[in-house]
Amino acid sequence: MPTRITRRRLLTLSGAAALLVAGGRAAASTAKPPPMQVWKSPTCGCCNDWITILQAEGFSVKTIDEGNTAARQRLGIPAKLGSCHTALVGGYAIEGHVPPREIRRLLAEKPAAVGLTVPGMPIGSPGMDGPEYDGRRDPYDVLLVLRDGSSRVYASYR
Repeated sequence: MPTRITRRRLLTLSGAAALLVAGGRAAASTAKPPPMQVWKSPTCGCCNDWITILQAEGFSVKTIDEGNTAARQRLGIPAKLGSCHTALVGGYAIEGHVPPREIRRLLAEKPAAVGLTVPGMPIGSPGMDGPEYDGRRDPYDVLLVLRDGSSRVYASYR
């Protein structure tokens, strides 16, 4: 586990450096994010792994171990875009294995949107990248969920 977090920290530092080169916007990405609530099953290992990654990235996380279906519906994420956990941070819904980098970007940009989702549980996404997957990485998109229920690609991981 320490190897995975160390690797993630290196990726985050690389991303911050890229932001500096791209226009000095790293300050927003390294600011302490607002507290987060996460609704999940009490027995879901990948949800716990995702939370551990977020905490290592500086997020303060409160977990609610009662499942996430009601939270997903209440926060406005369409069921077809669902995953195994739902979060609320800074007024935005976060559904599934969204990378911390994209959550920070969302909080910095503040678009008129419901939030972000990574539908399903793609292998290689944060929390779905443990040793049991033997380094496998499937491509996936992070979607921005708009207020009318539609979505568009916010970031792609290939």
